[in-house]
Amino acid sequence: MYLLVRCSSSKSEVNSMVEEDTEEEKFFRDRYANELKKKKQDGRVDELDDERRKVKQQGMRTPGRRGEQIKHEEIDREISRRYTLGKDKETKKKRNS
Repeated sequence: MYLLVRCSSSKSEVNSMVEEDTEEEKFFRDRYANELKKKKQDGRVDELDDERRKVKQQGMRTPGRRGEQIKHEEIDREISRRYTLGKDKETKKKRNS
């Protein structure tokens, strides 16, 4: 199934809609990403999922805050990073077998 979407916005309008991070936001993002890398994620303990729940609850209390948006983005990136690392390890194991 394919979905075709047509957008009437020009490229410059789309670029102006994308928010650039300030230096403070970049620092926060880097620091938070490093913190997420330390979180455990295995069968019994899933600290990354717990962090996602905390951020979601905080976002419900104070909607629209940039910090929570950044945290959601970084949690998604960390989960994607771990998934791709796991897939890479699986493919290397298969090649060596």
